[in-house]
Amino acid sequence: MSYNTLFLLLLTFVHSTFSSLAPIDRAALESIRDSLTDMPGSAFFSTWDFTTPNRCSSFSGLTCTSLGRVCTLSLGPNLSGTLSPSISNLTHLTQLVLYPGSVTGPLPPRNRLTGPISNSFSSLPYLHTLDLSYNQLSGSLPPLLTTLPRLKVLVLASNQFSNNLKPVSSPLFHLDLKMNQISGKLPPAFPTTLRYLSLSSNSMQGTINSLAPLTELTYIDLSMNQFTGAIPNSLFGPTTSSMFLPRNNFTSISNVSTISLPQVSTVDLSHNSISGELPPSLAGAESLFLNNNRFIGDIPEEYVKSLINGTIKTLFLQHNYLTRFPWNSGSQLQDSVSLCLSYNCMETDPVVGLSTCPVEVAPLLSRPAIQCSRFYNHSSTG
Repeated sequence: MSYNTLFLLLLTFVHSTFSSLAPIDRAALESIRDSLTDMPGSAFFSTWDFTTPNRCSSFSGLTCTSLGRVCTLSLGPNLSGTLSPSISNLTHLTQLVLYPGSVTGPLPPRNRLTGPISNSFSSLPYLHTLDLSYNQLSGSLPPLLTTLPRLKVLVLASNQFSNNLKPVSSPLFHLDLKMNQISGKLPPAFPTTLRYLSLSSNSMQGTINSLAPLTELTYIDLSMNQFTGAIPNSLFGPTTSSMFLPRNNFTSISNVSTISLPQVSTVDLSHNSISGELPPSLAGAESLFLNNNRFIGDIPEEYVKSLINGTIKTLFLQHNYLTRFPWNSGSQLQDSVSLCLSYNCMETDPVVGLSTCPVEVAPLLSRPAIQCSRFYNHSSTG
């Protein structure tokens, strides 16, 4: 036998060995397949044939290391069932995704995985991405899930998780728990590595002081909860491009004069109970929603200047108790600007014909005078 032939045979043997699944991973995948079912019209598991030489490359949704250990696993769409605890045996897994749908054309039914998350995930030390969003998973989040030492991305949005959010110590930079049933207060600390945080559409309450150290956030969404108290000024950092805090019970912004926003940013603090005068420091936002609060006094000149020069593209101030808009009758708004001042305590709308309020805003330009009088009288005696 020639050297070249021997080399080719050896190479074939090595490739076959390295591309075959490790026995422990093969057993775990069999359990996963047995715990999940293709929904009508789905054939995701058709390539998971354990009766043939089980090379990793032949299985949909898998990539493996050179030693046949599963390192990424993507399941779905169109699966139902409960994920097997045997997933804890995939100890080299770095990424697990349960897709809600990733095809073109009409959107297919999403996965329908149900039940609680197993503590098995705590046995995956290399896991850095976990996406179980848009399923029907329920129960409490396993406390060890948010302590995995290499976890960077955790997406559990649109499920039925409930109870309190446990302490988070994993070095996360992306945490998405929106549209669940999580209640209670925020944990006392979050990793300062966070860049993206979404807790919207839950039932959380209390203050958000534990978020104050998160000075590197670029995106934060706490909308539609029951948070109270002051909004930490550190959240309005130079890296913040999107802040959504509407429909809570916030009452103020701490140390508002120190805020420094990037020019291209969206800040939505609407539908809260924030009182006091409008902070001039927010006039640097591109889209600013401060409507449906309890702001008082004159609108600062900084807002007018930002409107005229086009820094602010959207400014919604309707449904407050503002008394004056310092508008020069000779000034003009750019066509791209949206401005709404309806239902405040101004005697007249100084930009009649230029105001572009949402269709759901009441047509009244000003609050009834009796409302304004009572509000200001109460504020002065409170």
